[in-house]
Amino acid sequence: MSVFSLKNKTILITGASSGIGKAMAIACAQAGATLIISGRNKERLEHTFTMLEGSNHLAFATDLSTTQGVKLLVDFVPKIDGFVSNAGIVEPLLLQFIETSDIEKTLHINAISVIELTRLLLQEKKIKKGASLVFTSSINGNKCAYIGSSLYAASKAMLTGFMKAIALELAPKGIRANTIEPGMIETELLKNSDISLEDLENDKQNYPLKRYGKPEEVAYAAIFLLSDASSWTTGTNMLLDGGYTLH
Repeated sequence: MSVFSLKNKTILITGASSGIGKAMAIACAQAGATLIISGRNKERLEHTFTMLEGSNHLAFATDLSTTQGVKLLVDFVPKIDGFVSNAGIVEPLLLQFIETSDIEKTLHINAISVIELTRLLLQEKKIKKGASLVFTSSINGNKCAYIGSSLYAASKAMLTGFMKAIALELAPKGIRANTIEPGMIETELLKNSDISLEDLENDKQNYPLKRYGKPEEVAYAAIFLLSDASSWTTGTNMLLDGGYTLH
């Protein structure tokens, strides 16, 4: 069996109803994992579920921005060999127009709820020894930033700092923690944005590979971090940016 295989591994993937999380769920199932997928939109989550190869997968729709939603998911999941966090929002705002409610919303959804979920999974002994934790972060806030992205950048930097600390704490249990730091990825969210096609094409020229990443390319990185192939990898940020930060 390949060291990149996820056979006999039970993996929890949040934010699996669309975008990167959906691609991760599909790819991890193809790699042999038994999945528990979660997302806020029940209809879209069920659509992802129908695309999963294999059997014995589970789907649980819940809102992880609420304490109750997090607790319900923790109660639902069995013991897991891996956890991938994808839940997140992007709402560009210039600092002078930010309200306290905006700060609380972005930091809570993108980072605090992820920390809370990880904490409860650990306390309830749902994370097996030797498990792998993967957090989808961003180059934004860790390697660079954009005008209007101060809250998003802060939330993703917060997630990266959290990962590094728990990688040390959980190492004695053989539990690994890493982040993936993608650049711009071609998702439904991008396609449905207010940015014009011309502006998107112009922006792609800032990437040495002259294109944005694909959701499945982020999924392949997650498979590596979840698999035994990365058994000596912890506390790292896997950069996936098509060379953008080389400038």
